Amino acid sequence: MANWKPKTNAVHGGTRRSQYQEVSEAIFLTQGFVYDSPEQAEERFIETGPDEFIYARYGNPTVRMFEERLALLEGTEDAFATASGMSAVNVTLMAAARPGMRIVAARALFGSCLYILEWLEKFGAEVVYVDGTSEAEWRAGVTPGTDLVFLETISNPTLEVIDLALVTRLARDAGALSVVDNTFSTPVGASAATQGADVVIYSSTKHIDGGGRGLGGIVLGNEDFIRGTFEPYAKHTGAALSPFNAWMHLKGLETLVLRVRAMADSATRIATALDGHAGLARLIYPGLTSHPQHAVATRQMDHGGTMLALDLAGGKDAAFALLNALHVPVISNNLGDAKSIVTHPATTTHQRLPDEQKQALGITPGLVRFSVGLEDADDLIEDLMGALAVI
Repeated sequence: MANWKPKTNAVHGGTRRSQYQEVSEAIFLTQGFVYDSPEQAEERFIETGPDEFIYARYGNPTVRMFEERLALLEGTEDAFATASGMSAVNVTLMAAARPGMRIVAARALFGSCLYILEWLEKFGAEVVYVDGTSEAEWRAGVTPGTDLVFLETISNPTLEVIDLALVTRLARDAGALSVVDNTFSTPVGASAATQGADVVIYSSTKHIDGGGRGLGGIVLGNEDFIRGTFEPYAKHTGAALSPFNAWMHLKGLETLVLRVRAMADSATRIATALDGHAGLARLIYPGLTSHPQHAVATRQMDHGGTMLALDLAGGKDAAFALLNALHVPVISNNLGDAKSIVTHPATTTHQRLPDEQKQALGITPGLVRFSVGLEDADDLIEDLMGALAVI
């Protein structure tokens, strides 16, 4: 499997078949497992083998298939799946926490991530925020004594692209653990682990599921971190992914490469068509040469991404008018779906942030996040152009 290409691993990696030799992966809907004897139970509680399980909160055959398959795609030794993307972030940061620890984080983070960091500060952690696009601020911030570095490779929702090779090297030199949320980039042609990240997080709710069906998250890294640091906290605090959701996300992995590349191709076409439109104060897309970090995006991704941000010149009223005039995309707060999704971050996903923080992050009243789906790109372009004309 280690020599298979991504598309092959996405279909076959980590497969475990029962005695019935089923084609589609089995869903093991059980909370516990039976032992042949008390001696076997005692032995299993001391140490489990690769096909031995104790309790669904600790591990499950269906969940394990999902973990192993995504570890093969990302290029890590191990993985642990969780109930949601935010549970993956929370458990990672809490499991690595210690009194007085120093965390350096990109300031452009999802609101719930900022919330967790604020909680860590309440318990004595020092959190230093930097402009994720500034090499100088990373160099000044990630100094010896830093314990952990946390960032999103592409920020939500303003699509800033962080130089992974630079930041992970600085973290390594300082003796810090680098934790990277790579959800927007996806593991398709943009593996964070192969670019130096110690720990990689995905909200599998997004592109991996790809159909808006169920929540999930996953944390990937070396065996020492996953089994020695992450697992003890995760299994005692109940962050386990359900077997049914693991099965859905396994099936999503089968088409992940094809879907992400098709969506990125459409996103590039849409961004090119809208570039320079008079109704837009800004058009943000890493695949365009006008993007401030286009060179970084080109270096660390083999696609421009599946997300765009449209900043309407007319502010909130224009943004709402755009959303109301569109016919193809749905209005929701998910992303990475087969359906195109439009979101107004300032009043939904990032609503709780103070106005001055929104302004600093570039989350303006006119900003619309556009998650490009699998519809025909021509239909999406026509729909967007028509809605902009109405405004």
